[in-house]
Amino acid sequence: MNIQIFGRSKCFDTKKAERYFKERGIRFQSIDLKRYGMSKGEFTSVKAAVGDIDELIDYNIKEAALLKYLAHESAKEEKLLENPSLFKTPIVRNGRLATVGYRPEIWKAWE
Repeated sequence: MNIQIFGRSKCFDTKKAERYFKERGIRFQSIDLKRYGMSKGEFTSVKAAVGDIDELIDYNIKEAALLKYLAHESAKEEKLLENPSLFKTPIVRNGRLATVGYRPEIWKAWE
């Protein structure tokens, strides 16, 4: 397994995801979205695995609420890549597979 956890340092679900993999002795790479963001290739891979760009957006953040009104998906993608703090976290990748949020039921199937 090649686990990557994209999250924010102050996000409780990100900390829970890291703890989940630590407790099972599974190595992972933790990436601070706010500091490092996400590359276009990583974003494309995660979006393909999740299925919908709206799954990646944290609409609880005031700035993200404005993304609902953008008509084109490419405009939403551009705004997300410009401002990675608008992503819903944690985003957990395992190769071409990915989840958004705390999803231990899916991660268990990856083991």
